[in-house]
This record gives sequence, C-alpha cells and structure tokens, in this order.
Amino acid sequence: MPELRGAPFELLVEEMLRHLGEDPGRDGLKKTPQRVSAAMHWLTRGYHLDPDKLLRDAMFEEAHDGMVLVRDIDLYSMCEHHMLPFFGKAHVAYIPNGKIVGLSKLARVVEVFARRLQVQERLTDQIADALQHTLQPQGVGVVIEAYHLCMMMRGVEKQHSKTITSSLRGIFRSEKQTRDEFLRLVQSAWGLR
Repeated sequence: MPELRGAPFELLVEEMLRHLGEDPGRDGLKKTPQRVSAAMHWLTRGYHLDPDKLLRDAMFEEAHDGMVLVRDIDLYSMCEHHMLPFFGKAHVAYIPNGKIVGLSKLARVVEVFARRLQVQERLTDQIADALQHTLQPQGVGVVIEAYHLCMMMRGVEKQHSKTITSSLRGIFRSEKQTRDEFLRLVQSAWGLR
C-alpha cells in the first residue's frame, strides 16, 4: 500500500476542497490537507500490519479445549464504497487445539483488518480466516454488529439500522451445539435472552 502522507496526498485534498467550492487558503482550512493526510494514514494503518506475525508472537502451548470468547471489541472502519466510517463491536471466539493466544491479540486482529477500507462482510471473514490459519484451532466464530454512516447520513438515512454479520469456521460451523453456545453468549451481549 503506498504511503498516504506527504505532499502528493495533501495536494489531492487541496484539489478536493476546491472542487467542493471551498478556499483551501482560508484560515480554517489552511492545515486541513496535512490533517486529512495524517488522519487517513492513521485510519488505514491496518495495511501495514501482519496479523500472522501478531498472533504468532503471543501463542502459547496450552491444553485448554473450551471456548475462548472476547466480546464487545470496539471497532472503527471505513466503508470502501463511500469512504465514510462504520463502527460497532466484534465478538470473537475460538476453541483451541493445543495452542492459545494472548487475549489482547484477538482485539488486535480485529484492529488490523478494521483499519483498512472495508466492507463488513469481508472484515468478518478476514478476522475468522486469520485466526483459523495461524492458530489452527478446532474452530472460530466471529460476529460483528455495526452502524454505517453511509446508511445513516446519506442514501436511505436510516439512523438506527444495525448490520450484523457472522463468520464460522471448523466446529463452529459443523457442530450445532458449539454454534448455539457461541451465538447464545454473543446474544447475551445484545441484552437478548
């Protein structure tokens, strides 16, 4: 991914401001190109992170064979269609197969993929695939619930709509009891009983 910071990106922002009918030289906008460049660099930093390395650096041998679930992981991403934010929570679980990973790494894997231009469906799959590939657990389950500003601020303007996606691997997909346990634990996060 090319570097976003620097003069070429800032010149693009200046040009965009002009196309919007703004004067990039006025007081409130003088530093906007630099700010936008820095913000976009920060918001898309996931392109420069390696989820496999992140997970491998915190893997440990452990005989635990029950579900490990981290719920309510805050996520912020950018819709690739409109470059508007979407935000919400990820719920990530796996059943180890002789190896566990530091709990914070589950949140960091969410961050790696969320900090890219995304669609929620792909984001959900990428998180599940990264965990399945690197940990090789018995199974992985990921549920994301998010609000999309592209639906809230423009287009249909439905401010209370929430999108929920899921991605299941291994025994989360093949074994109904495991899948039901995972979904029941996630649903309790929503206040559903």
